[in-house]
Amino acid sequence: MFKRSFSLDLAVVFTALVFAGACAPFAKAQQDTASQNASTTASQTPDNQTTDNQDPLKRRLSDKERFKQQKDLKQELKGEYKKWVNEDVRWIISDQELKAFRSLSNDEERDAFIEAFWQRRNPDPDSPENTYKEEHYRRIAYANEHFAAGKPGWMTDRGMIYIKYGAADSIDSHPSGGTYDRPIDEGGGTTSTFPFETWHYRYIEGIGDNVDIEFVDTCMCGDYHMTIDRSEKDALLHVPGAGQTLYEQMGMAKQADRFRGGLENLGTGPMSSMQQSKEFDRLELFAKLQAPPVVKFKDLETFITSHKILTGPPFPFDVRTDFVKVTDDTVLVPLTLQIRNRDITFNTKDGVSTGQVNVLGRVSTITDHVVQTFEQTVGVQVPAELLPKTLDNMNLYWKALPLRPGRYRIDIAIKDVNNPDHVGVWARGIEVPKYDDDRLSASSLILADKMERVPSKEIGAGNFVIGNTFIRPRVSTSPVSPATFHRDQKLNFWMQVYNLGLDEKSKENNATIEYEIIDTASNKAVLDTQEESRNLEARADQLTLEKSLPLASLQPGKYMVKIRIDDSISKQEIAQSAPFTVE
Repeated sequence: MFKRSFSLDLAVVFTALVFAGACAPFAKAQQDTASQNASTTASQTPDNQTTDNQDPLKRRLSDKERFKQQKDLKQELKGEYKKWVNEDVRWIISDQELKAFRSLSNDEERDAFIEAFWQRRNPDPDSPENTYKEEHYRRIAYANEHFAAGKPGWMTDRGMIYIKYGAADSIDSHPSGGTYDRPIDEGGGTTSTFPFETWHYRYIEGIGDNVDIEFVDTCMCGDYHMTIDRSEKDALLHVPGAGQTLYEQMGMAKQADRFRGGLENLGTGPMSSMQQSKEFDRLELFAKLQAPPVVKFKDLETFITSHKILTGPPFPFDVRTDFVKVTDDTVLVPLTLQIRNRDITFNTKDGVSTGQVNVLGRVSTITDHVVQTFEQTVGVQVPAELLPKTLDNMNLYWKALPLRPGRYRIDIAIKDVNNPDHVGVWARGIEVPKYDDDRLSASSLILADKMERVPSKEIGAGNFVIGNTFIRPRVSTSPVSPATFHRDQKLNFWMQVYNLGLDEKSKENNATIEYEIIDTASNKAVLDTQEESRNLEARADQLTLEKSLPLASLQPGKYMVKIRIDDSISKQEIAQSAPFTVE
């Protein structure tokens, strides 16, 4: 029933409105004909028969008739259609889609709606297979198998979250409850709990990073419900004198203090004021988890999800990807977008020329599961009289994405706000490397036009900041063109080395690091120098290499930076290289 062939235009979501519009001329013709017939009949019959022969299309329905008509329409939604809307897509259908579906009047329209519903979510509309739909029904089956508790698994809170967002990155499970040492942000101290689980997601599209969701089984029946009150899992919460918090043990608070209102009954503690200030954040998170994700730039989303054909002039931009190890299973993937002023449309007002570019990006797995999205408006302002001189200037947008090792596809779409038909798209597959503990390895070798230390309060935060270094990469203007520098600039290069061997006795590393700058035209080294790892940081198995080289001594041409690391302890050797051009 759901596989009939219909037009897959996205507008079919509003089939009811289109259908009504398409039928309007026919209905009007019927009305005109009926009106003529009614006039003829009225002229041929007595006045007391006119009301009995009144055109039903023109007769106003009574409240009772209108109520019966609405009731009949609602009762039409039954069988497989009712199951589809109430069970199959309950957690992913939007309010607008639900309203449109309930307004449809026949099965043909409903079949077309359902086909379009899945097609709108198909990561590859040109493929006969819909991986989103397949993954959705797989999640329902998994939820029914693992989360059932006197009701189907898809109806439970854990089932809802799993169906909408997939498997959590990690789960802290306490299936039997029992003794629990509260973290300090929950008041500290030791108590006993009901069974509970905390699901951690590193990222949820449309919600944010590091999302923790807590489920508690207060009935001890396997029915875990989602909660924003972390004290709800405390089985001794209402037992006087039991399961005291840290402040209660010290006599600085009373157990009754926990019940003074608010979202959580954690009581007074070292971080209680801070937790109270986050109550609205917890409410907002709870609401977002139960709502379909919202994409701000809907027009750009169609270019990514539906591979819409560009109708206006292309909006060119360049993208650079790098890889930096964060933990054993997390890699930071900085994306650097480069847009030339010349390609942006500027509006001038009060002596200032302003351009704006909307950026929308999506990262998906090889199974087309979306793991991250990002969106931002990039603004450029230039004094009007200086605009002609800055047309060749570059604007950079930087986004750092934490990803697990594996293969991904990155899609990016940009739009010139002042020229809506000016749209650009970019798509690439990437392989995020896995940094094994026993293998000498390195991050990307980043060539930058600016590199400097950042204040301690900005470490690890902000655009172009990796660790304690601000590093702004040079982006190639094409896949075959190297990054370009001018002779009056410095060549800055940055790289991290991981898993250096440490001597068992001295606990020190012992590796030789060789730096080379090679003239690719002659294949001769114009710079060749070495240093020992122990002179940088002797007891570390990870090193950060940061070097700056004035380019005034180099002639215009093409060059290559090469860095080799020879680890005498692990007996491993690696090398990284990156080309660049001097003008």
